[in-house]
Amino acid sequence: MEFVQPIRDKNKIEEVKSILRLSGTRDLLLFCLGINSALRVSDLLKLKVVDIRDKSHLEVREQKTGKLKRFPLRGKLQVLIEEYTLNKHDNDYLFQSRNGENKPISRVMAYMIINQACRKAGIQDHIGSHTLRKTFSYHHYQTFHDVAILQDLLNHSSPSITLKYIGITQDNIEETLQNFEL
Repeated sequence: MEFVQPIRDKNKIEEVKSILRLSGTRDLLLFCLGINSALRVSDLLKLKVVDIRDKSHLEVREQKTGKLKRFPLRGKLQVLIEEYTLNKHDNDYLFQSRNGENKPISRVMAYMIINQACRKAGIQDHIGSHTLRKTFSYHHYQTFHDVAILQDLLNHSSPSITLKYIGITQDNIEETLQNFEL
């Protein structure tokens, strides 16, 4: 089984955002909310407009763990949310299917949206909807270097699982081997 990778290059993240902006605010919001919250796509897709409109924080009971997660909504993300939810009804799904029914897009559709945008941006790594969570995790670690907080955010049982999850362990191993020769 091949694991999906985070988007490590911040310039590529911005490129993906630009690509998604062209396809509509819904797809851009899916990406931005995913990389800024560390929520699984299954938790993102069940959100409704009322869950996020005029809120300073997003509170979600995770489907997989049953734990309550709370994330701040600020800056560019909050502006994007305000723009996107302006003419929507509270009971609309945030990532509503465009087929006319009041239901969210499928996990497969979320995967296709993310994967296609990443491919257009020239990202060759193995990408999937879980890339959003891993991208958050990778950059959170790179910014704060606090594996304990990240472990708690992700509900992992040990720091080694968290480091392996975001690819830091493999990156570090490869980096040490680049400058090692006997």
